[in-house]
Amino acid sequence: MALPILYSSWSSSCSSRVRIALALKKIDYEYHAINGLTLTESMAIIEYLDEVYPNPPLLPKDAGEKAHARAIAFHWCNHHITYGFDALEELLKKYSGKFCVGDQITVADINLPSIVYNAKHKYNVDMTPYPTISRIAGVLAEIPEFQAAEASRQPDAPKDN
Repeated sequence: MALPILYSSWSSSCSSRVRIALALKKIDYEYHAINGLTLTESMAIIEYLDEVYPNPPLLPKDAGEKAHARAIAFHWCNHHITYGFDALEELLKKYSGKFCVGDQITVADINLPSIVYNAKHKYNVDMTPYPTISRIAGVLAEIPEFQAAEASRQPDAPKDN
């Protein structure tokens, strides 16, 4: 039987979750990096479109105004993540044990590392108000299958990451 093929990008949240599930189930797979002009982050796509199709412009010409526009856009992302984390923290306080739901790894745990990674590294979310999320993410980070799926360990990850 042929190995499953994972078309992946080192920083993809979706790919990260699938890598963890494959590792936990001890399923070998082929890794095919998709890193050409495949754009997945909305802000990256918007800026790409603005450069390739300049009219009407979505960013001001003035460097200061451009910086303000970007800061507001990223603040909006940060806002949604923290809003979601506020609700997630409350759910985890009710249902978590060692992991998101009791003491068994579930699909909830598979989703958590990539969300926390993006919050911390892409949107600079302060994790201090989320001790339960941080605790569980720390426990998961010690599990070999989760370590193997980390973005920085993927063959197509930038070496300075």
